[in-house]
Formats: sequence, C-alpha cells, structure tokens
Amino acid sequence: MATTLQPPSIKLPSARGVPRTKKLGPEVPSTGIWVGLAAITMTFAAFTSAMIVRHGSAPDWQHFSFPIILYFNTVVLIASSFTLHMARSRFAAIGNGAADSGPALRALYGTLVLGGLFVCGQYAAWLQLRTKGIYLATNPSSSFFYLFTVLHALHVIGGLLGLTYVISKLHRSVLAKRTLDATSQYWHFMGVLWLYLLGLLWIRI
Repeated sequence: MATTLQPPSIKLPSARGVPRTKKLGPEVPSTGIWVGLAAITMTFAAFTSAMIVRHGSAPDWQHFSFPIILYFNTVVLIASSFTLHMARSRFAAIGNGAADSGPALRALYGTLVLGGLFVCGQYAAWLQLRTKGIYLATNPSSSFFYLFTVLHALHVIGGLLGLTYVISKLHRSVLAKRTLDATSQYWHFMGVLWLYLLGLLWIRI
C-alpha cells in the first residue's frame, strides 16, 4: 500500500530566540480538503433541491421572519475570514525573517473567538424562534431552516476544531504551511456557504 511522505521541517532560531519552522523539500498538495468540500457541496445541493421541490409541491409552506441576529452572525463570520487571512499573511512573514509567531497567533485566536461567537449567535437565533413557537416540526419551512442552519453550524464547529489544532501546532513551532492553507480553505468555504444559505432561506422562507 502506497504511503505519502511528508516533507520534513527544522526549527531555526530567530533574532529573539523564538524558533520558527522552515520546511524542507517540495510541498505536496493535499486533495483531501477538496474532496471534503466537494462532499459538503453535494450534500447541501441535495438538500437545496429537496427544499425547492417540497416548497412547490404543496400549499402548506409557511413563511416566517428571520431572527435579526442572523445578520449580525453573518458579519461576524465574514470578519473571521479577514482575521484568518491576516493570520496567513503573518505566518508567511515568519518564514521571511519575522521575529516571532505572536502576530499570527493573535490573528488565529481572533478567528477562533469570532467563529465561536457565530455558533453562539446561531444558537441564540434558534432560541428566538422557539419563543415564537417555531420548532423543527412546526412546518416544512421551519424544518428546512433548522436543517440548514444546524448542519452548517456543525461544520463550523469542525472548522473551530481545525483552528484549535493549527494554533497548537504554531505554539510548538511545527505548523506546516499546507495545514494552515487547508484550514483556511475550509473556513472561507464555510463563509461562502453561509452567504449562499442565508440568501436561499431569505428567498424561500
């Protein structure tokens, strides 16, 4: 069975005595993240088709107002993409002679906090709907709303676990660039996916 050898890394002392990681050998592009994103895309595409068919197949579809906090959550998730982009730029600066990994770590922690705030905001939105008597089984429209938002939130939580892993690697100065890149691609995809879902639900619900 074939195995993939990962490029080795070494620690180099910086000007302030803080180790930084330098990769040796060519980077091996990972297709795993793209396979995962493709699977997620297909899943949400299938649910989108099911919702469109269900919407037009019977007259029992009911519309309801979105919790206002969803728009705040959207801004938070977009902001987290910006902080993650900053983290990647500052991590690249480490390899170009930057003194330490502090700026990259702070940007990553900012992304982690914003991501956690997004999930908490989604939970608050569900609670607001519950106070209005809108539950998972109240109506087909509410069922799809909960399905989409809960499934997306679970994927965001997966991204938070990935960010935690990246932060732990950077703390130990053993973070590979491809690991950060893969995590960033996943996180940015979650942002784009949420904008799509918000637009879809706004039109249909």
